[in-house]
Formats: sequence, C-alpha cells, structure tokens
Amino acid sequence: MAETALDLAPLTDDPPLDVIAVGAHPDDIEIACGGTLARLAEQGHCVGIIDLTDGEPTPASSGPEQRLAEARRAAEVLGVARRVTLDLPNRRLFDSFEARVALAREFRRCRPRLVIGLSGATPTASPDHYQAGLMIEAAVFYSKLTKWDEYFAGTPPYTIPRLLQCSLGFSRISPFDRGAMVVDIGGTLEKKMEAIACYQSQFPPAKLHYLDRIRAFAVQQGMAAGFSAGELLTSPIAWGTHDLMGLLF
Repeated sequence: MAETALDLAPLTDDPPLDVIAVGAHPDDIEIACGGTLARLAEQGHCVGIIDLTDGEPTPASSGPEQRLAEARRAAEVLGVARRVTLDLPNRRLFDSFEARVALAREFRRCRPRLVIGLSGATPTASPDHYQAGLMIEAAVFYSKLTKWDEYFAGTPPYTIPRLLQCSLGFSRISPFDRGAMVVDIGGTLEKKMEAIACYQSQFPPAKLHYLDRIRAFAVQQGMAAGFSAGELLTSPIAWGTHDLMGLLF
C-alpha cells in the first residue's frame, strides 16, 4: 500500500506522536476537530493527521496536487507535525482487510498515545466517512496483534492507549447517540477556521456560507459546556478516572 507523506522524514526515524487524528479526506479532520488539534499542539503535544484518501476527484479541484498542497498549508496552520495520505480510493473507500492493515501499519510506526477518528454515518454526504470509522476501530485493534508480522512490514505490535471519536454529522440535532465531552477551542477557533479556508478547492466563493455554519456549530457546542466555542469528542468505551476531582477541576 503506497502512501504520500507531507513534509516528513521517514516515519521510522521520527519520534512517536502523542496524537493522531484520522479522516477519510483532507479537510475532514480540520472540520471535525481542527480546534482540538490546534490546542493540543499549542500545549506542546506532537500531533499528526492521517488522511485515508487524497479526496480527489472533486468538482472545483484541479487534481490531487492542489488538494495535497491545501492539506499541507492547513496542517501548518494547526501546528500539525506530521501528515500522511494513504493511497486508498476516494468515493470507493471500504472497510477492507487491506485498508485496515495499511492504517494499522501507520499506527505501529507512529505509536500514538491517542487516536481521534471519524465515527458515524453522514447521510446525503460521503459514505466514505462511515467506512473510515469502521476502519479506524479495526486498525486500532490490528495494531496490537502479535504473530502477524507478514502484514506489517517489520513494524512491531503497538497497543494504542486511547481512542476517541469525532463526527461530521452536522445535519443532525445531536451528532452522537451517547454522551460526549466538549473540548474548549475558544482560543483556537480562528486557527480551525483558517485551516478549513485553506481548502479553496472545497470552499470556493459559492460555498463560503458553509464556513459560517461550521463556525456556528462550534459556538453552539461550546455554549453547551460554558465555552465560547467547542468540539465534541466521545469514547467508544466507558469513561473512567482514578482522580475524580482532577478530572472535574
């Protein structure tokens, strides 16, 4: 499985990442949790993004080169240290064994403490988003499996400590069916919006009103938790804490 790495040295020579966010297409992660990634980067965490496809073709783009250049600029705005594009097909992304292994191999190489991945269907939008969520959950599991070396190019098994999920289901009243946490992005909302605006191929003048909707959604999410802007994240397993007061305060 081929890959395109943006502004990267060989991954095996790089230190582990603290956080990897995974989306189906370039711009998915910026829209779903770009403010969270920017805040983590500002806090000193090493953050990466994996795009499962190059997102092309799309109506207003000149091709993959333009989309990858937009993704590079957006990563720089957010403070993302590493961005990788896998060679999986846009519009035909399926949760296949080969796709799971390709993503799990990246997890083994980057060794993140936290993976943030897309979750849930986006009716009337790309079905790739739902397939990506299935693939991410499977790849987190595959990453830790032993006695499967022939599929992983010599990268040793790695257990990812935490998986959180984000959503592009903005057309629903609530994008999650279960309880979610809100990350305060009041200080990084403008970085989020600047990163999304890097995708001029996806948000030409006729679609700039979508940026207003994304901003309004972030403000609404933040208000629910008492912040000026926020992003929702959820855990596929039950939350737990050893330090209740530390968690709350």
